[in-house]
Amino acid sequence: MLRYLLLFFLAQIATCDRKPNFVLILTDDQDVVLGGMNPMKNVRRFIADEGVTFKNSFVSSPICCPSRASLLTGLYVHNHLTRNNSVTGGCYGEHWRQNEHQVFANALKNAGYNTFYAGKYLNEYGAKHAEGPSRVPPGWSEWHGLVGNSVYYNYTISNDGVPTHSTDLYLTDLIREISINYIENQTKTQPFLMVLAPPAPHQPFTPAPRHKGVYSNVTAVRHPNFNVVADDKHWLLRMPPSPLPDSMIPELDNAYRSRWEALLAVDEMVADVVQSLEINEFMEDTYIIYTSDNGYHIGQFSQVYDKRQPYESDIRVPLIIRGPNIKKKVENPQPVLNIDLAPTILQLAGLESEQMDGHPIELLKDDYNINRLMLVEYFGEGRDGTVDPKCPWIYDSDKLAQCHPLYDCKCQDSKNNTYACVRHIAERINMKYCMFADKEVGLF
Repeated sequence: MLRYLLLFFLAQIATCDRKPNFVLILTDDQDVVLGGMNPMKNVRRFIADEGVTFKNSFVSSPICCPSRASLLTGLYVHNHLTRNNSVTGGCYGEHWRQNEHQVFANALKNAGYNTFYAGKYLNEYGAKHAEGPSRVPPGWSEWHGLVGNSVYYNYTISNDGVPTHSTDLYLTDLIREISINYIENQTKTQPFLMVLAPPAPHQPFTPAPRHKGVYSNVTAVRHPNFNVVADDKHWLLRMPPSPLPDSMIPELDNAYRSRWEALLAVDEMVADVVQSLEINEFMEDTYIIYTSDNGYHIGQFSQVYDKRQPYESDIRVPLIIRGPNIKKKVENPQPVLNIDLAPTILQLAGLESEQMDGHPIELLKDDYNINRLMLVEYFGEGRDGTVDPKCPWIYDSDKLAQCHPLYDCKCQDSKNNTYACVRHIAERINMKYCMFADKEVGLF
């Protein structure tokens, strides 16, 4: 009898010492303000209904590369120095590569975790000037990193440093396949971290063939700020045309519905990943985190479609977490930033989160802090080769970016679209204060 009691006691100790697993799903440009979560039925069913949805979730920068760098390191932009999506702006530049050990996966791997990454990493990853696709970022036991920016077909994946090109396999479906295979090969004796980073709903908004036309009757949200004259905004928003001509509206509607359709493959992937975790008996010990690198605007304040701005559509993102001891179907107003995810994961794994700007999210408490000041930063781009010669602004291409005839030549970025904002949320406070790096006063 004593022997059996001892075995039971040892088994209980082993259970208590077991580290949790983590599955982080990071979409690309998925808004929450304009209804970007509406297509995600499986995400709501398998994550939100089983966990907590954060109603005040923000990013430290409303663009892919800086935001992803913040999520991976827990640092603000001015500390990790990945300022925008260009190499000169620090996107997978030399400084990032020299300090890549700060990515939170390194701490987990050093603590005995199996670490897995599949999908988009940083926009300039795999470029020749950034050591090419043979470089496997430190911290990852298994690596399937997308070379370059988000696409859905005709892409190259670095499989543990071996570049593999595909032309006809839909990228989200590939990520699903290798993720399921990874789960099936895990053991109960070693915890794991998975980061799944599908391209959706990033431009070019390409849905899987099975989903094309599903939302053919959907149109872009017409909030009161949709296509209004931006007289009191930054000059970039005021530049012509303002408002956008009627001929542009169908293009906005098409982008909106295509983004939703592109997300349906992600929603299917989530259901299949959850099913695999359950079948392989990992769910009880696994935290699943669903979020996006930034939001998106479509027609707000006479803009076309993009991000890079300090408005709620661009800086608010979905954040949903389920896992051990987390209450089910809870909406949490606690203000959180993407820099909080790295220290949260490390804390749940029983590790220290040293030298991070973010702090662990209060997941298991009811008396969380509602008062918070959050920093949002962006460093505008110019001279990036994206001013189309057909646009009249080509003469000023050193200062402008993202100017296309498809946008009626309304530029989406500029060198002095550079700002810092304080987003303040408290019990009786909901405000934002921004300063731009230009000489205009009183415009936002």
